[in-house]
Amino acid sequence: MQTTALTPYAHLPRAHHDRHVLTSTVDVFGVAHWLLAEHTPQPGGAARVFDALVVSVHPDGAIGLTELRAVRARRPHLDHLPDGGFVVAASRARRYEDGNQVQLFDGLGQETSSFSVGDAIKHLLVDEAGLIWVGHFDENPSGIRRWSPTGHPLWVSDSADIPGLFDCYALNVSGTTAWACTYTDFPLAEIRPDRREQPVRVWTNRIRGAKAVAVHGDQVAFYGGYGEEQDRLAHGRLTDSSVEPTDIGLLTLPDGTAPGRRRVVGRGSRIYVQAEPFTAWGILDLSS
Repeated sequence: MQTTALTPYAHLPRAHHDRHVLTSTVDVFGVAHWLLAEHTPQPGGAARVFDALVVSVHPDGAIGLTELRAVRARRPHLDHLPDGGFVVAASRARRYEDGNQVQLFDGLGQETSSFSVGDAIKHLLVDEAGLIWVGHFDENPSGIRRWSPTGHPLWVSDSADIPGLFDCYALNVSGTTAWACTYTDFPLAEIRPDRREQPVRVWTNRIRGAKAVAVHGDQVAFYGGYGEEQDRLAHGRLTDSSVEPTDIGLLTLPDGTAPGRRRVVGRGSRIYVQAEPFTAWGILDLSS
């Protein structure tokens, strides 16, 4: 079986390794961000606000620091806004019934607005227009939605005719387009809400359980799967109506080892993977 190693992409500067990594992501422009706290949030009990630091590492190696004031999310999702601010969201909405599940911060780290998008957030990705894509897992039937920065749903998957959409397993946002692979049927869906005709296009797909997807032209890569297939890297080709598998292998860390616990982000032709202790991102890029 063919093995493909990730290419090193971005590292959290060593000066910040003494802080706890709450979460990390790579934005639509390829900038890696880490959300750091002084201490690990304590489980249980009432939600508490805390200050956090975002460390941003640009593709050219430049580093940016942003202090966020009064963060509420205990298990947060993070992404960067095109205006220089950030969005932080709690994956579970139960503690935030007053509408403050999602917080938006300006470039100075001050909260500018808050709203709720519903429970069970699995993916949160901001596109180039500054709109927020949310994919839910199966405890919330909302599926996939695209939100304005002021908390208005601009597109919902309810009538999109994506087969078997009970859980958004994989979500890729690049430009203003989203690609999704969803449980239970695992079709590949291309979502272009701004396209007047056929804003959603769907391909049938035999590759099950992928946690990340990348697309470049008619090439597709699916990463992850069930059980022993969690390190699977499956390539395919788009036909008029289906994804036709071309080869299956394994994806490893740059040193050739298996990732273990990991985070994944899909952005266009790229899949970014971050393994515990979550201080470094590696990249697979179909365009290269």
